[in-house]
Amino acid sequence: MTRRRFSPVFLVHGGCGGPPASKRQLQAIRDALSEGYSLLLKGEGAIEAVEKSIRFLEESGFFNAGRGGKLQLDGHLRLDASLMEGKRLRAGGVAGIEGIRSPVSAARKVLEESPHVLLIGEGAARFGRFHKLAKMTRPSLQQIRLHEELLRSQDPWMKRFHSLIGTGTVGATALDRSGTLAAGASTGGVNRMLPGRVGDTPLIGAGVYADDRSGAVSMTGEGEGIIRAGSAREITLRLEFGATPRAAATLSLRRMKERTQCFAGALILSKRGSFAIVHTTAHMIGGFRVGRRMKVADRFEVI
Repeated sequence: MTRRRFSPVFLVHGGCGGPPASKRQLQAIRDALSEGYSLLLKGEGAIEAVEKSIRFLEESGFFNAGRGGKLQLDGHLRLDASLMEGKRLRAGGVAGIEGIRSPVSAARKVLEESPHVLLIGEGAARFGRFHKLAKMTRPSLQQIRLHEELLRSQDPWMKRFHSLIGTGTVGATALDRSGTLAAGASTGGVNRMLPGRVGDTPLIGAGVYADDRSGAVSMTGEGEGIIRAGSAREITLRLEFGATPRAAATLSLRRMKERTQCFAGALILSKRGSFAIVHTTAHMIGGFRVGRRMKVADRFEVI
């Protein structure tokens, strides 16, 4: 019996809710798309493409993830990330991890090398060091400057300092040649966050979800609202019951906005390869690649 082969599809985002994307951010998204999609064309799995593209964005320093992450109120850089694979519903995440350069790679180690789904704090860092993951460098002068200004400012969103540092969570979804789906995300959190704060990104069913029977979703936006709405899982359930990616996301994001007054954006990829990038903010940095079609922009389907 011949096994069906799928046409690879790859989506990437660099967050929503900030100002229009810079040229460097758009180029980073383009490069991450190219890297992830080329892996899919070579026959690599969806989880590999998602991890590598997110790691590239973490390393870029142009987004609120990895090297570009925001410091918590006590001046420490604590990061969150997760990955999920839809074939067997395998998942891994880290929350509040310090000293590890690529949180998404730590999340993959949790997925593949542990019986657990989520590791936090020093336990997550120790796990990363055990697996010899690269160490994080000290916060940059830009990160320190933004942190100091936040402590002095009465503006919780610090609009005039958005240009100094990455302003968005990063994430990706993928469908590989075998039909396996994967989703992932990585973040540095939000402005003025209390030490120990955890958002939606490392939480399976909130920030990410992937199931080969329905679809894959990677969220970005106000984490507290996304957690309360259970957004990623809700969208995949809507896909499973027949909604299109655009309709599933539109219904879910509108419900979240109505019930929690929070904004968000989502990458949505169905099991058949149809997809959408939907957001309730003016801008969402992202892109997609399927066949010869490729688009990178900071605005997609606004609802």
